[in-house]
Amino acid sequence: MNGMKWIKIIAVICIAVVSLSCMIFCNYAGSPIDFKYREFTVEIPRGSTFSATVDILEGAGLISHKRKFYLLALLMDAPEHIKPGEYDLCSSMTPVAVLNKLVQGKIKGYFVFIPEGFTLRRIASRLENAGLADREKFVGLASDSSLLSVLGIKGESAEGYLFPDTYRFDKLMREERIIRFMVKQFRKRITPDMLERADEVHLTPDELVTLASIIEKEGGPNEERALISAVFHNRLKKGMRLQSDPTVIYGIKDFDGNLRRSDLRKKTPYNTYTIKGLPPGPICNPGMEAIKATLYPASVDFLYFVSKNDGSHQFSSNLKDHNAAVLKYQIKRRK
Repeated sequence: MNGMKWIKIIAVICIAVVSLSCMIFCNYAGSPIDFKYREFTVEIPRGSTFSATVDILEGAGLISHKRKFYLLALLMDAPEHIKPGEYDLCSSMTPVAVLNKLVQGKIKGYFVFIPEGFTLRRIASRLENAGLADREKFVGLASDSSLLSVLGIKGESAEGYLFPDTYRFDKLMREERIIRFMVKQFRKRITPDMLERADEVHLTPDELVTLASIIEKEGGPNEERALISAVFHNRLKKGMRLQSDPTVIYGIKDFDGNLRRSDLRKKTPYNTYTIKGLPPGPICNPGMEAIKATLYPASVDFLYFVSKNDGSHQFSSNLKDHNAAVLKYQIKRRK
């Protein structure tokens, strides 16, 4: 009897110890890491082992009991499923919440706004300023013939095909993945109906983007885009040079902001004062409004336009009226 009694006592003690241990462990797993609120940004590099990940978390102050964290991770089958990336974590999170976030790959995203009309280099600079890319590497990859071939771009760079939008990028994407993502967005937005319409107005898909980029850079209110488009379409039909200042500027290396008469005479592949037809490629990355205007020019006979210095333009159908508009809005204004 005494032997059985002791066995029962030992069994009760063991159950109590196990129960208490489970309670302590469950309390650890479901309690905040630290009741004093602090925020952390933690980066788990690609190829990190689970041991290295734990060391990173411990170094950031996100692990208070290393052995318990290991056990919890094993019970959650987490060690083989943690995804690399940059994470926003805080001390008020529980160990379970931390592991769930790492396993689900809820990495930190950076929202980047790319406006209509940004050039490839301006996009590269904005991404570099956001800490998401190296400017020169981005430009280099966007001009890499192998990558361009994969992306189905025939020109010398991805200029024109990096669709303006607000993007959510992360620091693991880097340059090539960002380029691919932006070009993919362009392909999604250009529908088969648009390409069919481009053919109706005698533009190849690449010419559509090139002309849209010029219309984008000419600026002006949205309601004028179809008029500007009509001017360029009419000029192309008549075999007239486009004579667009933004194309000249694009062809000038290190443009200082001052367009001179000598620049208009300088022979570059993009100077539409000296070349006939469209330049060899886009001069910026046009938005959807410019693309639509390119596809649907206004039904007018305008061949000229000049800035009225208030953001709008004066349109003319003949050179006499255009010269009068230039005199009114440009020459007299400078005197």
